[in-house]
Amino acid sequence: MKWVAAVAIVATLTPFTAAAQNLDPQELADRVGIDQKLGTDLPLGLTFRDEAGAQVQLGDYFGDRPVILSLVYYECPMLCGVAMEGLISNLRVLGLDVGSDFQIVNVSINPTETPSIAAGKKIDYLARLGRMDDAAAAGWHTLTGDQESIDALATAVGFRYVYDERSGEYAHGAAIMVITPEGEISRYYYGIEYPARDLRLGLVEAAAGQIGTVGDQVMLLCYRYDPVSGKYGFAIWTVLRAAGVLTLVGLFGFILLSLRRERLQPAAADLAGGVE
Repeated sequence: MKWVAAVAIVATLTPFTAAAQNLDPQELADRVGIDQKLGTDLPLGLTFRDEAGAQVQLGDYFGDRPVILSLVYYECPMLCGVAMEGLISNLRVLGLDVGSDFQIVNVSINPTETPSIAAGKKIDYLARLGRMDDAAAAGWHTLTGDQESIDALATAVGFRYVYDERSGEYAHGAAIMVITPEGEISRYYYGIEYPARDLRLGLVEAAAGQIGTVGDQVMLLCYRYDPVSGKYGFAIWTVLRAAGVLTLVGLFGFILLSLRRERLQPAAADLAGGVE
C-alpha cells in the first residue's frame, strides 16, 4: 500500500520536517513511506537498549498485553513531538491504562541517540500524560539501538525513512502501530492524531477481548477497521445483515407459534364438545 503511505507522508511530514525540503515529491514517495504489513510477526529477538541503558530484547515487552509501537527519534525538531502529543492527548481519554491494559514502546531510528536522551523523553511523555506513577512508568518504554536492529524493525513494520546529511535530520512519516500480545502487527494509525475511539477499539481487538468492556465488543460488531484510512468506520452492511438475521429469526418464530396455535385449536374444540 505504498500510495497510502505517500498520502500519509505528504500530509504529515512535509509541513514539519526540514529534511523533506531537500527531496522532490517523487523521491519522497519512493524513499519515504509506511507500507502496511498487517499480520506480520515482529522479529522479537532484536536487541535494543532501554532508557536505563540495559540491553533488552523487543520480545521482553510482549506476552500478555497489546503494544502501541512507534518509531521516532527523540531529538526530532517537530514531527515526532507533534505526533506524540497527538497520541498522549488521546491516551488521556482512552479509558484504558498504560501499564495494566497495554504497553507503549518507542524505538529511535537514530542510532546515535543514547539511553539518557531516551530517559529524558520518557519522563516528558509521562509528565504530559499526567501519569508519573510506577505502573505507567513500567508500561512505557523508550528504546535506542544500533543501525542493524533499527533497520530490521523498520523493515518488518514497513517504515521507510531517509537521513538527510545536509540538514542532519530524518525524513520520515508519522504513524503508530498496534501489535498483538504475540507480536503480530494488528493495526496502523496514520498522521498526528489518533482518535481515542479508534485506538481503544484497536487495542481491544488486538487483545482478543482480554481488555475493555462488553460495550467495546458490541462496538466492534458495528465498526470495522479500514486499512486505507487507518480508522474504524460504521459497518452498515454488518448491521444490515444482523438486522436481516433477526428479522428471519422473528419470522420463523412467528410461523412456529402460528402452527402451534393451529394444532391446539382442534384439540380445544374437541375438548369443548366432550364437555357439552
